[in-house]
Amino acid sequence: MTEDVLSGLLRRIRLRGALFFNVECVGSWVTEAPASVLISSAVMPASEHMMEYHIVLGGTCWAGITGEPQFQMSAGDVILFPHGDAHVMSSVPGLRAEPDLPFLMANLKKREGLPFMVRQQDDRHIQPAIPCPETASDPPSATLLCGFLGCDRGPFNPLLSALPRVIHARASELSVDSWAGQLARLAETESRSARPGGEAVLERMSEMMFVDLIRLYLSTMPESQTGWLAALRDRHVGRVLSVMHGQPAEAWTLEKLSSHAGLSRSALQDRFVELVGQPPMQYLRCWRMQVASNLLVESNAKMITIAREVGYESEEAFSRTFKRAVGQPPAMWRRERSLQQVR
Repeated sequence: MTEDVLSGLLRRIRLRGALFFNVECVGSWVTEAPASVLISSAVMPASEHMMEYHIVLGGTCWAGITGEPQFQMSAGDVILFPHGDAHVMSSVPGLRAEPDLPFLMANLKKREGLPFMVRQQDDRHIQPAIPCPETASDPPSATLLCGFLGCDRGPFNPLLSALPRVIHARASELSVDSWAGQLARLAETESRSARPGGEAVLERMSEMMFVDLIRLYLSTMPESQTGWLAALRDRHVGRVLSVMHGQPAEAWTLEKLSSHAGLSRSALQDRFVELVGQPPMQYLRCWRMQVASNLLVESNAKMITIAREVGYESEEAFSRTFKRAVGQPPAMWRRERSLQQVR
């Protein structure tokens, strides 16, 4: 049940991977990445939100949000920054580097020959598109795979608010056949052979790696934790989320939902608010608007067709609800998103 709801959400928020580079780090080194909002227009212009992750292919390093304690990382470890925080990667903790944002933006826009090969040395600047010299003799102290994940932030993405600012998955916590491990091995091969279609394969694999990390985080959350992910594993609220996500056009009432939950209406209302932070019928309206926004972007369906797909019998009622949720009528919202996709 949990995977079904999670998978459905990931499809509706249009999760996608993009732009990979391998980094060979030599000697004493440090790289500081700016907040993702500052570079997302160069990396993933069609995504409203961007996350960055790093996989340690070999050696050791330290990583963490800028100005906060760092994690020691070893071969096979993965670190993900779900909220796009500025962060530091370095050979030892405590080093800092000033990102050269103009240089970074100019080179991230060069999307030929992915994944990039990069040699990072002690120049205290992030240089993501400098080819790794074939004649370089210094052995790397760490080798990293760096990549990005994009998704929609609105109208309704309950997953983002449920995720911490950092997810650090140690190699020992990941399964032998995890997507992170497969992605690391394939990216290393692709960076050297540059086979046709390799970038597309890496993108899909990075999306599956993200699911792996969410599952791991979900399995390690304390029983007392609240939030959308905690609601997925709750046997009562999880059932309700499953039917709402699976059948958004159904004429749901609190009474119908409570019968699926196996709770009284008042008990379901209280438990849903405790875990999710809003009543079930309000959540249903938000989810319907997310489904509608996805259909508006991904299809050429007529407005009345989309309205009925999300439980509204009239186009007028749907338009009013959509405008309250996003601040624009659906037709205007669709036009603006279409223009953004063209750019």
